[in-house]
This record gives sequence, structure tokens and C-alpha cells, in this order.
Amino acid sequence: MKKNLIEKVSAGITAVVSDIDGVLTNGEIIYSSSGEELKSFNVKDGSSIKRLHEIGIKVALISGRKSKSNRIRAKELNIKHLAEGVTNKSMALDKLIDNGFPSSNLCAIGDDIQDLEMFKHPSVSLKISVNDGHPDVLGVADFVTMRNGGQGIMVEVSELLIKSKA
Repeated sequence: MKKNLIEKVSAGITAVVSDIDGVLTNGEIIYSSSGEELKSFNVKDGSSIKRLHEIGIKVALISGRKSKSNRIRAKELNIKHLAEGVTNKSMALDKLIDNGFPSSNLCAIGDDIQDLEMFKHPSVSLKISVNDGHPDVLGVADFVTMRNGGQGIMVEVSELLIKSKA
């Protein structure tokens, strides 16, 4: 998608739905000696998500994994729409929509082949991949971040969306 078209589509975005592992994290999962799963989230993503909330853009998270870390991070960021342990992200997005998440003009962010289902959802009008995404995801993305997953990619996403609404 050309830059001027990306800006036009971005101006109409009502909500963002994002994968977690490989997007908001670098994709690594660490286990403590007691078996607890540990993840690292970038604080810059948090402040950028809060900026999106401030301009009325809702945020949802969808993950193929269930993780206490995901739930803690979503709660910290006042993200009310979280789907975990899903095998089909398009169907998970349908359920989020059924529970009050916006149903049109969505921006979807992903990094791996499981995210292609979400990208194909009819409510998605802007598809974003992280720089180190799977080649198939990079190939269909309308916008690719300069940063890799876990390196604060929401800074770029929020800037794109906020500037388009100015």
C-alpha cells in the first residue's frame, strides 16, 4: 500500500488488535526453575498504547498462548479485550467483536503465519507486521515497522495513527 493510501486508511482506524509474542515481546519465552513462564515487554509499547486510548482508539490482544504475563500486562494497560490460547485468530477476533470490540476499520498487527488469519478478517483494513516477521506476513503487510518485535513497535504504530488523525 502506498504511503498516501496508508495515511488515508490510518485516519479511519477505530481500534488495534495485536498479537503478543513476537510483537509486544521479542518472541522469547524464559522458564524459571519453578516452571514459571517469564516474558519481557517494552515500556515504550505501554506508553504508546495509553496514547492510543487517549484519542479513542481501543486495543485488543490475541495470543495463541495462555500466559499470566499476558493478563498482567493487559490489566496494567487497561486493555479490556484479551483472547488467549486461541488456534484461529480470525474466530477469536469475531468473539472479541461479539463482546463489544469495534467491528470495522481495524488495524491488525502480527509477526507469524498464525496472524495471517487475523489479517484476512473482513473488519481489518490496515495490516502491520514487525520488521522481523515471517516472510509471508511481511509479504501481505500494508506497513512494516522499522523495529523488531519487542523493541517498542507500538511507538511507530501509535505515531502513524495519531499523525493521520491530526
